[in-house]
Amino acid sequence: MNEILKLFFNENRKFTHLYIPKNFDYQIYHIPGARRHLSEIEFLSCNTSMNDNILIGLIDICKSIKELELSIDVDNYGIIKLIKTREKLISLSLLESYYINKSPFDKIIENSLATHTNTLQNFKINRRPTKIPSFINLKVLELEDRYFGEWNCLENLSLPFLQILRTSFISIKPLTNLIKNTNRSLIEIKIDGVIHDEIGNKNIIQAIYKNCPKLKYLKLMFRNCNILELENLLTNCQHLKVLSFVINDIVFEWENLFKILIKLSPNDLFKFKFHSFDYELKPKLEFLKLFFNNWKGKRPIFLNFNNAKEIEYWLHKYETEGMIKNCDDIELENY
Repeated sequence: MNEILKLFFNENRKFTHLYIPKNFDYQIYHIPGARRHLSEIEFLSCNTSMNDNILIGLIDICKSIKELELSIDVDNYGIIKLIKTREKLISLSLLESYYINKSPFDKIIENSLATHTNTLQNFKINRRPTKIPSFINLKVLELEDRYFGEWNCLENLSLPFLQILRTSFISIKPLTNLIKNTNRSLIEIKIDGVIHDEIGNKNIIQAIYKNCPKLKYLKLMFRNCNILELENLLTNCQHLKVLSFVINDIVFEWENLFKILIKLSPNDLFKFKFHSFDYELKPKLEFLKLFFNNWKGKRPIFLNFNNAKEIEYWLHKYETEGMIKNCDDIELENY
């Protein structure tokens, strides 16, 4: 192992990223030349179960870390010092690989975040914290909670410069309040994995079109009863480029949806994706033809249905006519 690692730590190489796997137990900073290379590391991914001696060495040497990704599976209080003492930290991910009961360690980690309230620009966490500090310069927030906890910590959270919000399995009410407190700065919203009632759906759509005039990318569930709110969304969010619909209603007015898209789509909006949980939830061919026939003369579009094998022929037909640029999966972030 020592000889292999020596090949990497030579004067002709520069490292900016370091990934330390779980149960790694080798003090690499003792290798000649390693300390200089490690002092230049800007991204570190590691596990809280790492050897204490390795952690102590990283804390001492890796002063240039800007991005820190922590996989949490055991309580390791040395990690707190690693978080608090990285003066250049702009990105932090706290990821639990499986459910762990809350402990005093969780509270201490949360408190350590306050050290970076002025500098952190990207924050990702996959378990509900008791509190999230008001990171005044935060631009990207990613939240996930497969245990469907109550994220009351978002209710009064103010993130005035937040640009990107990506969530999975987060209840809709606190997200609605968070969107209202972002100072109209959001350009991307992706809300996945949560089914909400008509009132909650209407509230979050309204929060988006009233508070996100710069929005470019949106993924959201649209309930059938609120499809007319799409008119307000398209009217107020004139910078939209990508619109990804999550559809779960058994009865859905596809014709109205397509008519609204034809009538009010902003000039930059050219990517549409439709995701249905039920294989049967797809538009009738006649509505799809209506959409394409009325889209003629507009900008060619990217289009995707996750359950559209029966209409694939027609999608490719319009692709050959130049109306669709690509009817395969949209390759844009996780949309």
